[in-house]
Amino acid sequence: MRDDAVQSRQLPLALTQGDPSGIGPEIALKAWLARQPQDRPWFLLADPDHIQRVATELGLHVQVRSVIPGQVPHVFGDELPVVPLSTKVSGAFGKPHEDDASATLEAIERAVSMTHAGEAAGVVTNPIAKDVLYRAGFRHPGHTEWLGELGTKYWNCGPCLPVMLLWSRQLAVVPVTIHVALSRAITDLTTELIVETSRIVARDYREKFGISAPRLAIAGLNPHAGESGSMGREDIDMIAPAVRILQSECIDVRGPLPPDTMFHAAARAKYDVAICMYHDQALIPIKTLAFDEGVNTTLGLPFVRTSPDHGTAFDIAGKGVASETSLLAAIRLADQLASVAVP
Repeated sequence: MRDDAVQSRQLPLALTQGDPSGIGPEIALKAWLARQPQDRPWFLLADPDHIQRVATELGLHVQVRSVIPGQVPHVFGDELPVVPLSTKVSGAFGKPHEDDASATLEAIERAVSMTHAGEAAGVVTNPIAKDVLYRAGFRHPGHTEWLGELGTKYWNCGPCLPVMLLWSRQLAVVPVTIHVALSRAITDLTTELIVETSRIVARDYREKFGISAPRLAIAGLNPHAGESGSMGREDIDMIAPAVRILQSECIDVRGPLPPDTMFHAAARAKYDVAICMYHDQALIPIKTLAFDEGVNTTLGLPFVRTSPDHGTAFDIAGKGVASETSLLAAIRLADQLASVAVP
């Protein structure tokens, strides 16, 4: 590996605390304990005293150290590096409180700003509880949408269309409409949205995943992709035109395909990513196939962002049983994506 590539791989990833009352702190501690010598270092944006307290209460033998990002490569092998937030958190297990919301949001924005400043190679976010943030005045639909605004803010670029990719080695899926009611998803769906989402997927698969000619499979909306219009005309009037536009741009895409036959092993071998029309059409198959290994990745941003594909799990917080598997997968995928651009 070239010297500049080695130096780039020493640039750490920024990991956010997530909701401090959930399992984020626990799985961060466990992920650090599972580190390997070849892993890219990372740091946690959190309250160091809270993280040390969680480690002690769960019986995890981790020494926490407050750092600045430049110290992370020198510390990571022996101590968990934590970049302190400006606010202390209570983080009572399983008892989320809006008083901790400002620290949760600070961790996210600082992770993005540090990536923009060249202090971090990318962002890995632990799960948040949107209802807790809403009670504290948060006005964004969710993590993904706010990250799009932060990308626009820090990179001073045009508006970002953040695209949710759920990735695993078995299957990768993108929902075109995300966190909206199913009735609204159908009305929000347009040819233009399908085309723009698919363009971003194709571009980022080339630029971030290093796949020169990604293969996209476009799901139909209706049963059997509408059965030639007998079960609805959306597949004919909306999705098929999007496929033709994408094909005219030399994107390897086919569809609309019957959703019920897209996800068995033989079908999955024919594409790199499935473009689905609504949230559950995408998330049910990947969570069935790769519940513990799935990674939530946001495409369409000027920076790398991944996250474990699960929630805050308040019901098991503090019990020591939370699995770090998905977070480890998210950290390793962020490393992979951040490394693709290195010559």
